Amino acid sequence: MSTIEHFINGKTVKGRSGRYGDVFNPATGEVAKKVSLATKEEVGQAVAAAEAAFPKWAATPPLVRARVMFKFKTLIEQHMDELAAIITAEHGKVLSDAKGSVIRGLEVVEFVCGIPHLLKGEFSENVGTNVDSWSMRQPLGVCAGITPFNFPAMVPMWMFPVAIATGNTFVLKPSERDPSCSVRLAELATEAGVPDGVLNVVHGDKESVDAILTDPRIQAVSFVGSTPIAEYVYHTGAAHNKRVQALGGAKNHMVIMPDADMDQATDALMGAGYGSAGERCMAISVAVAVGKAGDALMERLPRRISTRCAAMSMWA
Repeated sequence: MSTIEHFINGKTVKGRSGRYGDVFNPATGEVAKKVSLATKEEVGQAVAAAEAAFPKWAATPPLVRARVMFKFKTLIEQHMDELAAIITAEHGKVLSDAKGSVIRGLEVVEFVCGIPHLLKGEFSENVGTNVDSWSMRQPLGVCAGITPFNFPAMVPMWMFPVAIATGNTFVLKPSERDPSCSVRLAELATEAGVPDGVLNVVHGDKESVDAILTDPRIQAVSFVGSTPIAEYVYHTGAAHNKRVQALGGAKNHMVIMPDADMDQATDALMGAGYGSAGERCMAISVAVAVGKAGDALMERLPRRISTRCAAMSMWA
């Protein structure tokens, strides 16, 4: 059985902790791979690589960093089907959904290809008597991302392309449930010209998360996941003087007004509530029907559910 290892300083690094997590085949429920779970010291190794790579990468002109992002964008497009297949194999999304999530992440890479313009500062002359004001945008240093299982390509690509395009270095701790896509993205980034140590991937559980949140060399942390863990990440990271972005929960309420198109509302409720098994931030946990909308909605929901079930049985 193969083992998914860490990616540190531009190469695969075998885990030394002796601890492993199971990576399941979602189609069969069987264990398909093992993933190494990092110790605090192994996370520290990735942080050290990122810290060593930071000065040279930060001094690299934004235009040069943008060219690397252009190459990374091209490689993602060339390997789109491969990345989607990796996601499907470990997460269970159908290929079309997996590919769509990669495209959502690719849009962020496309965005940072314009980073030379986005990094421009501002200058205001004579804001006070003989006083000028200007702003500069400079990289922070080592940044880190802790990402969830439901979007193993999209959410990491919300984070590290922006961080490294702006001159920071990065340590990514993806979900240990579906870690292979993050490693493959790091390999493609290296192929695109991202220097060794600029983008690192470590796998793990709470021990790895705590190592990231308490390491004084890490300047900023971004997290996406459940609300209780988001609170923990925010409080722990902030207590250790880090900039923290902690996105938790994000389930929505759907309000259905009496004058709504009920057929469209029914379809939207079904798709949002049950699409991707509810494993997305767009999922609807609560539908609030106003006035007579409830009766109209309940008339349509059973028929829509029966139609969906019949369609699913055709593919079973």
